[in-house]
Amino acid sequence: MAQVTLIEALTMAMAHEMAKDPSVVVLGEDVGINGGVFRATAGLSEKFGPVRVLDTPLDETTIAGIAVGMAAQGMKPVAEAQFDGFVYPMVDHIVCHAARFRTRTRGRLTCPLVLRVPWGGGIRAPEHHSEANESTFTNVPGLRVVMPSSPSRAYGLLLAAIRDPDPVIFFEPKRIYRQYKEEVADDGEALPLDVCFVLRDGSDVTLVTWGAQVKETLEAADALARDGISAEVIDIATLKPLDFDTIHESVKKTGRCVIVHEAPRTAGFGAEVAARLAEHAMYDLVAPVERVTGYDTHIPLFRLEMKYLPSVERIVAAARRTLAAS
Repeated sequence: MAQVTLIEALTMAMAHEMAKDPSVVVLGEDVGINGGVFRATAGLSEKFGPVRVLDTPLDETTIAGIAVGMAAQGMKPVAEAQFDGFVYPMVDHIVCHAARFRTRTRGRLTCPLVLRVPWGGGIRAPEHHSEANESTFTNVPGLRVVMPSSPSRAYGLLLAAIRDPDPVIFFEPKRIYRQYKEEVADDGEALPLDVCFVLRDGSDVTLVTWGAQVKETLEAADALARDGISAEVIDIATLKPLDFDTIHESVKKTGRCVIVHEAPRTAGFGAEVAARLAEHAMYDLVAPVERVTGYDTHIPLFRLEMKYLPSVERIVAAARRTLAAS
């Protein structure tokens, strides 16, 4: 079993599905000869050829339109938006067409495309290259929104996304592309979509997060444990549709919840989680829900970038507030 990074796990998943299913194609800017700006598609062009690994023009609108057309005709395109800030020109095709095919045709047509989006801050990138824009898509009916947080989950969830008959926005937290390695078997075993993963059991407070922030959240749980506080950690993984039952069951046990994400605070996806807890878990909570988030600004350039991202210290402080309030 190979030790691989998250980015290598993504490459493995794409290669596995392309070998298994000739209808799977990869397209995007520089994904062929150069293997992509992050090298996520390295080696695929040599293995599968330029007909199935398509270098496109520098035109995100065209990439999305081609992907929708391919998917409507029985192919399974895996399109890459080179950076999260480049996804906005794609929104028209994704929202107005990909997300509506099943409804528009009363189930006769589906749109089995995956839009891979390198996501988030923390890599000292220039403007338009660091965004946390997942809530742009969680509000759109007909889309799945997925975000892995480790190499093994990246492999299994991307396999599931490619096999899904409906469009999937697959956000990839680029800050952890090469942060650490994990044993991943290239066995074609997909992980379930629409399921939260409980990464750590606990009894005092529930920490809910996704993507790159899983790392800081687990570290916060370790810091709390040193003081005798037992924190349960949940990785949402599939934001849309949300597996709220897993979160609710945890909060029934702990009575407290801290939601962590790096997107701006106002109308971030954490607000949806908090709203559902208010609707369905009010009598299970013994303290107000806390949110540890990015700020209502653009992710700043590198001198202030890490100040923007939720830190272990901020997560620990929020957890302590929930404990003090009860």
